[in-house]
Amino acid sequence: MAPHMCSVVPPYLLNALAESEHNSDEIRKSARSCLDFSKTYLEKRQRVFTELTAPRGFRGAAGYQPKQRIIPDVLLKHISECEDVDEETRSKAKRDLSHIEDVQAKYQQAQGIAAQAKTLTAAAEPAKAETTYRAVYDAKHTEDEGNLPGDVLRVEGQKAVSDEAANQAYENAGNVLSFYSDIFNWKSIDNKNMNVISSVHFGNKYENAFWDPEIAQMVYGDGHNFLGNFTNAVDVIGHELTHAVTEHTSPLDYTGQSGALNEHVSDTFGIMVKQRVQDETAEQADWLVGEECLMPGVKGVALRSMKAPGTAYNDPRFGKDPQPDNFKDYKFTFEDNGGVHLYSGIPNKAFYLTAIAFGGYSWEKAGKIWWETLQSGQIPPRCTFMQFADATVDKAEELFGDEGAAVVRKAWNEVGVIRKSHA
Repeated sequence: MAPHMCSVVPPYLLNALAESEHNSDEIRKSARSCLDFSKTYLEKRQRVFTELTAPRGFRGAAGYQPKQRIIPDVLLKHISECEDVDEETRSKAKRDLSHIEDVQAKYQQAQGIAAQAKTLTAAAEPAKAETTYRAVYDAKHTEDEGNLPGDVLRVEGQKAVSDEAANQAYENAGNVLSFYSDIFNWKSIDNKNMNVISSVHFGNKYENAFWDPEIAQMVYGDGHNFLGNFTNAVDVIGHELTHAVTEHTSPLDYTGQSGALNEHVSDTFGIMVKQRVQDETAEQADWLVGEECLMPGVKGVALRSMKAPGTAYNDPRFGKDPQPDNFKDYKFTFEDNGGVHLYSGIPNKAFYLTAIAFGGYSWEKAGKIWWETLQSGQIPPRCTFMQFADATVDKAEELFGDEGAAVVRKAWNEVGVIRKSHA
């Protein structure tokens, strides 16, 4: 099967649904549809990370230009005039809209009227918002990206609306943003208060949710027989938005071990968001990713388990969780971009073991080590598990001394990522 862009539900699970004789023709057809749609995103994610990880002198060669890196005028205008929004939010939206218009006017004056078509792109960097804006739209079951984001349902500062999926997407995006802001002093996705756009009700019974890197927004399907409830899973939303954060910290090439680390980073920060929302210590938490997404009747507890990879589900209708928990079981594969969803369970368990050994809240020490590692500039685009392990050990020593480094090294050793001695 061809590799694809990241989404909440891994391709091996969708593929199992599509092939299992225990499922009806309707279910198998629906799963194939989800797989086919996912494949269309391959070029996007590859193009994005090819651009982000290329040598500086080659950037731009892939043709990737980030979109929506500033707040769209139409969104700010809507917020500034919305009667359901409080006065403070309206005032901030008017301020940011005025600032962007001033930047655009100065650019046009300097470059001439012929450059108007390039105004938004050229003005993106100077036009930094002081507030992060959220907006949720109704995709109205379209599968055409050109129709996104859709019709506006709820915007920053607006009270809850009648659409529960919209409210969940809005509130949980806020939980993710507050986690990054409060714990790591990171503003929105890009540390520049980038707007967070979401579209709900995508596709017809679409059993997935994903971050689209080219239109820079979250997209949620409604789910079907086995998989759904994506907007209510804060760890899933944390996972997907973290893919965008990774683009702005240590871009990891989305293939092989570096791709598995890309997935691992998203699982790690997604699970910390969930634990913070539920006010759980590392010891109290269940370490299950996407437990909200399995529908009643499914024999399983979640999409993945960081505590015990390979045990999240075992259902004849889509098989057994295939994630290994030790590097000794790592095998080269062409599927799933080199097993990016499959082998993320190995570093996932290393983080779990680290957090348990340190105790307390997972973001206090283990999470801080991982975050500072991503900020260190020591993570190469084609990073291997061993390189990442070494970087986290070095950062642990810097932050928490020899004892901290020993804790992290022991965790990596337990999952088979062992630095060999040549003595």
